[in-house]
Amino acid sequence: MHPFAPYVLRSYYRATGWNEDNLYSNLTRSSNAILDFAVPRGLHLSVSKSPNTFFNTSYTMNALPSLNGSVGYIFTSRELDIKNSSNVNLKDMTDHFNVYAQPRRPEGQEEVWLAGERVDTRDYLLYGRLYLPTGRLDALYSTRLSPTVQGLVAAISGPPSSLVTEGRARGDNPSNIMFSLQHDIGKWCTEYTWSADDGMWGVRVLHNFGRLGSPVEPPEESATGPRPKRVDEEDATGGGLKGRVSAGAEVYVSAKEKSAGVSLGVRFTTLPDTGLSSQTRGPAQPPTTITGLFNPMMGHLSAAYAARVSRDLSLCSRFDFNVYSYDSEWTMGAEWWMRRSLPQSPSHGERTRASSLPAERWDQQPSTMATDLRGVVKARISTNNNVALLWEGRLKQMLVSLGVISDLSSRSKPIKAIGLELSYFSTG
Repeated sequence: MHPFAPYVLRSYYRATGWNEDNLYSNLTRSSNAILDFAVPRGLHLSVSKSPNTFFNTSYTMNALPSLNGSVGYIFTSRELDIKNSSNVNLKDMTDHFNVYAQPRRPEGQEEVWLAGERVDTRDYLLYGRLYLPTGRLDALYSTRLSPTVQGLVAAISGPPSSLVTEGRARGDNPSNIMFSLQHDIGKWCTEYTWSADDGMWGVRVLHNFGRLGSPVEPPEESATGPRPKRVDEEDATGGGLKGRVSAGAEVYVSAKEKSAGVSLGVRFTTLPDTGLSSQTRGPAQPPTTITGLFNPMMGHLSAAYAARVSRDLSLCSRFDFNVYSYDSEWTMGAEWWMRRSLPQSPSHGERTRASSLPAERWDQQPSTMATDLRGVVKARISTNNNVALLWEGRLKQMLVSLGVISDLSSRSKPIKAIGLELSYFSTG
């Protein structure tokens, strides 16, 4: 389950029109949501409040295995539509498999003029969190420098103490600041980063092949019938997956460590279903994402395949291999959304119209069922005998996460970790 602060940050990105899915760092987000989900450890409590649409507060406490907590504050220049924990969409609070829309060029906010002068300001977000009793401080500042450029500054400040002094003597610095500049034009997305701790410079690039999406897609089928066929258009053929390909790379250099690294990545994802009838597009294809990553310096190769096999069930498989040590690992996972269904008795006319409609799409809601998400169950198992189970859902007005990690190869300690997370937030 997402903490409250990342939920507000993603709401801010949606409100400002920034596409965080078009970053190279999020190339494998769909498969990671099924195979790399985080399981809570111990007992974690979180209470958050939004007094207004600009300001948010958050308080967290870990009761087990040790007692600690934190206090956080978030302020944004843009009004955000923050929901309560009792009515927020569960898919907005958890990472899940998804086929994202075609990348679009970000659009800036509308200009506001007063007496011949422009009075609107650029969007920004301020976030700070103080951890107790350690006294560590985390901070984040995000702002839109232009419609296609976003800047971020993230900082960590450790408290002065004897332990910190000893760590600095060993070369461990608990404080750090990192600058990031993101440039997104839809087809290309570039990210430049610099970290002060180890003097690391990094560049990430992602390129999307094919045409860009537009804010308003022109309909290909009108009420009068299908659109006329172009002269250079070929007939649709069955079989195979239709989608788009994205490729990217990452290069980073550390001046302090005198080291460097590089990685390459490619992703194929099917096009989102636009709802056209099967007469014009053929049968709907299952949402699918295929990714591949390669680190030539470390010799690490990773390939993942994820698909939604039904409306509420998604499966994923990933194979990791090292070309130098020949170590390999195969991981499989599943994601199943549970729904609370209230059957309704349709009239004779509705049943007649339903029988004449084409088959439901993979992400389409049943026409005669009023459904509501109750939660999601995630499971993964790998060849290293690790098994993880996680349930995330809503109980009354609280969001609950319950998970366990088990090691099947250990008879003395088969349960490696178990945890429960409770979260409640409301608006003023």
